[in-house]
Amino acid sequence: MKSVLLAAVLATGAVAAPRSTPDQQLAHILKDRVAGKPQHCIDTSRILSSRIIDDTAIVYDAGHTLYVNRPASAEGMNDWDIMVTRTFGSRLCDNDVVTLVDPGSRMMSGLVFLGEFVPYKKVKAKG
Repeated sequence: MKSVLLAAVLATGAVAAPRSTPDQQLAHILKDRVAGKPQHCIDTSRILSSRIIDDTAIVYDAGHTLYVNRPASAEGMNDWDIMVTRTFGSRLCDNDVVTLVDPGSRMMSGLVFLGEFVPYKKVKAKG
């Protein structure tokens, strides 16, 4: 019985890969992209989706451009948090507040203050 359990544990350990760090995740997302000039605001109508990189950044996908925002007090942001943003107008700007909500309890789990939005665009191949 012990050998069966040991074999199961060893097999599971062989399959499980260590989770990449937040900086590695962000680097993977931004692979083949070049940073542009930071912007104070982005147009919310162009945002297709958003993603939290744990304790590091929020990535806003606007199609051909990814905007990376590194909020103040980002520690404690998790990729499972629900982001609630109240905008005044059609733009999301630095210093806007994002409320983080725990999806299980539906309780507020934190606040972050947005910083500048750095656009990343794919490098066009020469040819």
